[in-house]
Amino acid sequence: MNTKYLAAYAGTAIAMVAMDMVWLGLIAKPLYQQGIGHLMADTPNIPVAVLFYLLYALGVVIFAVSPQTGGADWAKTITMAALFGFFAYATYDLTNLATLRGWPWTLSLIDVLWGTFVSAMAAAGGKAAMDWAARQT
Repeated sequence: MNTKYLAAYAGTAIAMVAMDMVWLGLIAKPLYQQGIGHLMADTPNIPVAVLFYLLYALGVVIFAVSPQTGGADWAKTITMAALFGFFAYATYDLTNLATLRGWPWTLSLIDVLWGTFVSAMAAAGGKAAMDWAARQT
């Protein structure tokens, strides 16, 4: 595998995990506890969380970062990642709104906005890493 794609994956995953840890651990934790605290586990299932980040970062790289190799436009990378995040998070949140009693729509709105933003910023990290790796060869 080409090192620029490994760099893209690492940059995407590191950016996403770092931002999500701040978001979930500090900023949004009270929102989630208020809205769905009765559903939340006392401690997160770390292996499942790791699997999510591994797969989600791969999705961002496949659908938003790697198509922009060769110096393509940053705006396109960020736009495609934002769309990827919007659709992925909207699928989760709208499914919860449709199937779970008492799921707060405000939490869904916030979560979809977060997913859109964090995906775009993670792709920016991935594109920066991919562009850097491409210049090294």
